[in-house]
Amino acid sequence: MRKIAILVLLSLLIGCSMGQKNNIDLAGEWQFRLDPEDKGIKEQWFNASFDDRIILPGSLQERGYGYDVGIDTKWTGSINDGSWFDAPEYEKYRQKGNVKVPFWLNPDKHYVGVAWYRKEINIPSGWKEKRIQLELERTHWETELYVDGVKLSGQNGMSTPHRYLLEDLKPGKHQIAIRVDNRVNINVGVNAHSVSDHTQSNWNGLVGDLHLSAKPEVYIDDLQVYPDAVKKQAKVTVNLKGNSKSGKGKISVQMQTSDGKAIGKSVNSEFDITDNETEVNVTVDAGKEVLLWSEHSPNLYRVKTVVTSSGGKDERTTQFGFRDFLKNGTRFYVNGQPVFLRGTLECCIFPLTGYPAMDNNYWTKIYGVCKEFGLNHVRFHSWCPPEAAFNVADSMGIYLQVECGGWTTVGDGGDSDEWFYAEGDRILKEYGNHPSFCMLAYGNEPGGWHQVKYLSGLVDYWKGKDNRRVYTSAAGWPYIENADYWNAPNPRIQAWGGGLKSIINAQPPRTDFDYRDIIKKDMPTVSHEIGQWCVYPNFKEIEKYTGVLKAKNFEIFQETLDENNIGDLADDFLYASGKLQTLCYKADIEAALRTPGFAGFQLLDLHDFPGQGTALVGVVDAFWDTKGYVDGKEYSMFCNQTVPLIRFPKMIWLNNEMMNVPVEFAHFGKEPIKEANITWTVSTMDNKVIGKGNFVKDLPLDNCIPIGNIEVSFDQIKEPAQLTVSVELADKSVKNQWYIWVYPEQKQPVNNQPYITSRFDNSVIDRLNKGENVLLLSPKGKVSPKKGGEIEVGFTSIFWNTAWTHNQAPHTLGVLCNPKHPALALFPNQGYSDYQWWDIVSDCNAMVMDDFPADFRPVVSLIDDWFKNRRLGLLFEAKVGKGKLMVCSSSLERDPIQYPAAAQFRQSILEYMSSDKFNPQKELQPELIRGLFSEK
Repeated sequence: MRKIAILVLLSLLIGCSMGQKNNIDLAGEWQFRLDPEDKGIKEQWFNASFDDRIILPGSLQERGYGYDVGIDTKWTGSINDGSWFDAPEYEKYRQKGNVKVPFWLNPDKHYVGVAWYRKEINIPSGWKEKRIQLELERTHWETELYVDGVKLSGQNGMSTPHRYLLEDLKPGKHQIAIRVDNRVNINVGVNAHSVSDHTQSNWNGLVGDLHLSAKPEVYIDDLQVYPDAVKKQAKVTVNLKGNSKSGKGKISVQMQTSDGKAIGKSVNSEFDITDNETEVNVTVDAGKEVLLWSEHSPNLYRVKTVVTSSGGKDERTTQFGFRDFLKNGTRFYVNGQPVFLRGTLECCIFPLTGYPAMDNNYWTKIYGVCKEFGLNHVRFHSWCPPEAAFNVADSMGIYLQVECGGWTTVGDGGDSDEWFYAEGDRILKEYGNHPSFCMLAYGNEPGGWHQVKYLSGLVDYWKGKDNRRVYTSAAGWPYIENADYWNAPNPRIQAWGGGLKSIINAQPPRTDFDYRDIIKKDMPTVSHEIGQWCVYPNFKEIEKYTGVLKAKNFEIFQETLDENNIGDLADDFLYASGKLQTLCYKADIEAALRTPGFAGFQLLDLHDFPGQGTALVGVVDAFWDTKGYVDGKEYSMFCNQTVPLIRFPKMIWLNNEMMNVPVEFAHFGKEPIKEANITWTVSTMDNKVIGKGNFVKDLPLDNCIPIGNIEVSFDQIKEPAQLTVSVELADKSVKNQWYIWVYPEQKQPVNNQPYITSRFDNSVIDRLNKGENVLLLSPKGKVSPKKGGEIEVGFTSIFWNTAWTHNQAPHTLGVLCNPKHPALALFPNQGYSDYQWWDIVSDCNAMVMDDFPADFRPVVSLIDDWFKNRRLGLLFEAKVGKGKLMVCSSSLERDPIQYPAAAQFRQSILEYMSSDKFNPQKELQPELIRGLFSEK
């Protein structure tokens, strides 16, 4: 009996506790109904019961609701390349049961329109006469709330929780119905990542925290902390809602460490409660020992605020950090120290859910990878992340640029003009205390004739409202005079429309250029979306797409590769193109670090962008996992807080030259380094040192810090060599390295040379039939357009992707070869593009070899665009008749002094062809080869 009595008592205590708790979790099963014709309001669905059930939080697509994807699917997002809808090669992918679209990840289900979510709630007796608040942490997009069949209101914020106040709700059972509409009713732009199918998907649902909470008569509606890092104190602004019978209230404000230990002096005071809305301001001293927040030391504090009135007590705690993020000249300063932003974009890419991660764990992974690869900054392209993203960024020291969800026309009087003001207010109120929230913009690349006036006004409004961060108009443009910084599109190597005119494609390789003539001289410049260098798809990734979005675009690319008989090369294409992609990013990032007064860069991207035609621009995939060709250790050599740099006037040298190149450092660490011991070496690939030295220099917080010159004579190099030039701190904590190539100025005479020609005509065929050796060096422009002449080859990989850039050059992803092939014995290489290939590929055609025997492989291949997957050759050999033929689609006839790598490539081929090693195994018919060329 005693045990039973104890159990009864415990149950009563638990029941009492449950009745008095201040929150009710609404996660779980809800009733659900699609409303594609938007007739639910007219037919009063808010009073009806629904047959379907759905688990929330979640999206309807995540739970298997919506429509199958087909040719008539109304996507949210522009489609620049519409060939999928009518091109013959995509015919089989338009068929029911095999629908696969190439321009982004494919959802299992798609739905744009209204959906209704309904649930019975039970208000505890202890909540009698309480104000009750419904919180929906993240919705997509607009919501309307009905309680017991009565509409309360609607909300259209996209970036912050929808909160509804349910007044006069009596204890007992009630029905709530939420109408969610994910149509783009407010023109934020269909390509904005806040709404678009390009990345997260245009989902419909309720995600994150869903709950009811009980509020006293006077409750805290907003709590903002304005820290002063110099004075070590914080102004705390508390906004209250509600009335008190006494008209009086008490407030207690206590500053705490992140683990809840009280610090400084608490403030306790009384205040008068005004009609429905009251603002209370207090200043709290943190004490002299307070620690500042930055990327190097992300120290966090809390403010605990308790408000007591005759109606009860309300409490709120918020996280913040002591930091000043300010502009000073052309730099940003954090707590008085200069900072260089090394950033990447996050474009709302979450393939498993199709909506943003709402928990800390995944954001820890994202920012962890960013830090591993040397980054300290993330820009949220045309969207604002949820609370978890800010919390984790606070704890890890990541500087965030947040945007109000737009990529559209502004300033022309559209509905979005007023909405962006309101959305900015919501974002500043919800996330303004986070020290990681350092930068704010309206969104991305606006249109509109009045955009400058509109965005200038918006920036002035923000600056007058909240001084805790810096503000700009938009990412990309326009430049406005009252902005705190300029997110500029120009300081980068390659751009839209640039094609083969960019410095890395149009000029022989060097590392002595920078952007000092491009950046602003009176405000910080942060380069906009640099990089966009592509890599070949990783088909092993396909199996990772187990959630809402599937990689059916990858499936198309894999199938066409197999159909062209080169499916076995997929992994090689990935690795080789990945090495070129990494080289291009290294060039971009180092140019930024070499620019005096530069404020930073924003990569597009560290990870892949799965939309806009499939833009595989990441060195990590859409899941933030590495792809096997570069890791954080290698990448962070050239992307980090401290980076050695060399201004090479060229990367290809002759052995009668002396190299004298300046070394400099970019250093934006926690503090200056006094008397840094800096070592340098020049060594061969088998680690034979041909030059070394050291410098002792102070490293202040700056870039373009002059260190000294590396001077090495190459007269000891007798054979073609690839050398490694490295610069590092003596303690090995910092290192960067570059490859250069040294070739003999005097070439060995070649005996028994093959017959060399630039035409494949009957006379050449006669020579081959007689058993001669022939080298065909085809000048650029001689390959037939249908056989590769229309393919524009450059040194770099593809920019963004050809489907979205209207086939912008270059159209290839670098070279692939067996570096041990004897034809390349005198042309040191690692099997993929590096700077020694620039001479060859900048003056060549691709040769389409799809109709060659299925197992035929060139000596040197070019990696094609994955939309085409053609078998492309640059150099191949074959038996023809009784003779032996080598064909190169680069003429190799340019000035050997100006283009030394081309001369060395030619020398290597000639020495191979004159040796007994020249023995092609595959036989080809003359007409097959003749078909490659325009001339007969």
